[in-house]
This record gives sequence, structure tokens and C-alpha cells, in this order.
Amino acid sequence: MSDAEDLLTSPMHDRHTALDATLGEFGGWSMPISYPEGTVAEHTAVREAAGLFDVSHLGTVPVVGPGAAAHLNACLTADLEKIGPGKAQYTMACTTGGGVLDDMIAYLSGPDDVLLVPNAANSSQIVEMLQADAPDGVTVTDRHAEMAVLAVQGPRSQEALAAALGDAAGVLDDLDYMAFRDLEGGAVRVCRSGYTGEHGYELVLDAAAAPPMWDALLAAVRDVGGLACGLAARDTLRTEMGYPLHGHELSDRISPLQANSSWAVGWSKPAFWGRDALLTEKERGPVRRLRALRATGRGVPRAGMSVLEPSADGRTIGTVTSGTFSPTLKTGIALALVDTSAGVSPGSEVSIEVRGRSLPAEVVKPPFVTSHVR
Repeated sequence: MSDAEDLLTSPMHDRHTALDATLGEFGGWSMPISYPEGTVAEHTAVREAAGLFDVSHLGTVPVVGPGAAAHLNACLTADLEKIGPGKAQYTMACTTGGGVLDDMIAYLSGPDDVLLVPNAANSSQIVEMLQADAPDGVTVTDRHAEMAVLAVQGPRSQEALAAALGDAAGVLDDLDYMAFRDLEGGAVRVCRSGYTGEHGYELVLDAAAAPPMWDALLAAVRDVGGLACGLAARDTLRTEMGYPLHGHELSDRISPLQANSSWAVGWSKPAFWGRDALLTEKERGPVRRLRALRATGRGVPRAGMSVLEPSADGRTIGTVTSGTFSPTLKTGIALALVDTSAGVSPGSEVSIEVRGRSLPAEVVKPPFVTSHVR
């Protein structure tokens, strides 16, 4: 944990303090963890109405110049050639050994213009690696401190965002999932995406323009029965969907295959970081795989807890990577890396060691709750 005075702050920091948010360190940034209404209320607002998130800790990295998209395609896992301009794509940067350095969203404006949005803690490393390999004429710029990212999520998110955008709201009517539009001459990028499992949008804009946009969005979200939401609710929402979080389900020691994220790998591409190691692992099969666990007893799993065979003296077969109480299901849920040799699959029973006692759980197919992103 960094000292408070060493932490970066988002352009909305004074808004969060005025709302009496609980702040905490996340990737070197001081960010709102929750507001006075509490995480469960914020989570429920997103599932039933709308929630507004400040996620400006996420990086913003323009990659521009002749062959910018081709450069990224030779480095990152997903195949940018499978999408067209105005589309966004989930992708990863891997180590030579196949672990995941970071996962991110790539916004493709054209063959010479791509915006990457990596995670806070890894942004500078990704920039340095892409700069080191960049061909002449391609520039990779870290605009982390100059840009902001806001997210409006929930079944009434389009209604709220339309009210905040005013005359520009028509752009939302035909915006497909993982598609984006640039408004106000390119000053605001709106993408129909998110990290909650609900219909939603993410906005990338200049830091100076972010506070008034936050104010307009918060008023509109409240008008539809929603709330400002912190990163704690973002975490419970993404866990209910089974979405990975870097540092938990993905890391430099966890591969896309182990994290059930091989769908984000362009296996037929001739080159990308970690390709040889991942092809070898794919051929052999991963030694562990991410599983979704739903508690069938009383207790809340947490990251780092052991997953055991269900017998009284069951051996350890895995480790919880993320665990929480599900506000929607009213029970404990977890994501865990489990040895493939254990032979568990949806319907299998396991146990989780919670403070010296055994918590029974069922292996389920994620997501834990129905997705409404499309």
C-alpha cells in the first residue's frame, strides 16, 4: 500500500470526497471504494437501474502512425484484423512464458490509429514494451494522467446517458456491443461495453472535461433510480459474471488457457508475445483451469483460500483467486484455479477451507447470474 500522499488522483477526486466516499489505493491511485449507501446498494442499483463509476485509474495509450494496428497485432493476443474501424476488442499482453502481463481493451479507429486502455498498475510497462518494439513512424504515448474514463452501467444506462448527452444522444440508438463513437469532434469516445454484465457504456475523455461530465451523468443516473458506485461494487458485479481481474485470475504466472480466456487469443496469427509457449500449453493442455464455485453452506470464500476435495480429509486441489458474497444470489461465490487432474466440472462438489472449517461448494458454469451485455 502506498502512502496517501504518493497516490495519484482522478479528475473527480473532489467530487468523491464531497460525496463522502471511502477511498482506497488501487494500482497506485486513490479511488472510491464505496459511497455512504454501501456496496450492496450500489451493486443492486447496477443490476436494477444504473450506476456511475469513475475508472480513471485505467490507462489510456494512443498508438498511432503507419502500421500502428499491425504493430499491436504482432504483440497482443487478439486478432485486430477480425474487427473494423469503430469497434473495440478485448486483448492481452503475454510474457514469453505465456503468462499474462496485462489485459486491456483496444479501440480501433483505423489501421494507423488504435487506443489501448490497460490496467492502472501495468500501463507504464505496456507502454515501454510497445515503444521498444515499435517500427519507425509508430508512436506509443502514455496519456494516463491526461485522460479520464467513466462508466455508466445497468438496464437504464442508455436512458441516463442519453439525458446527460442531450443532442448527441442519438449516437446510442444503433451502437452495437463493443462498438464506439466519437462525439464533440473526437473529444468524447463512447463505447457500449463494461465490466458488470449489464447493458452499459464507457466514456473516454480529456481530464479537464471529465468533472462536468461526471456531474451531468450523476444527475441523470440518480433520476433513473441509480447511484454513484465504487470499485467494491465493480468487483462484486464482475465476480458474479466470472470476469477475470488482473492480479487475481490473470497474472504473469497464469496463462489465458488457465483463465478460460483462450477465446481472446488469435491462434492462427503468425506472431504475438508468448505465442510459442501458449501453443505448447494448448497442445499439452493446461495443468489447472479457472472454475466458478457457488457455496452451498454458510460462509464467504476469499482469495487465497484452499479448494479441497469434498471428503473429510480431502487433498488440496486448487486456490481461490476471487471470492465474495453475491448480493444477487445471497450466497458466497468464488473463482478458483483448480488442478485439471482433479477432474472437476460443472456439477462437481468441492470444499473451500474457510478459517479452519470446510465450506461445501458446487462447481457451476459461469456466469453466476444472467448476462445482459448484448
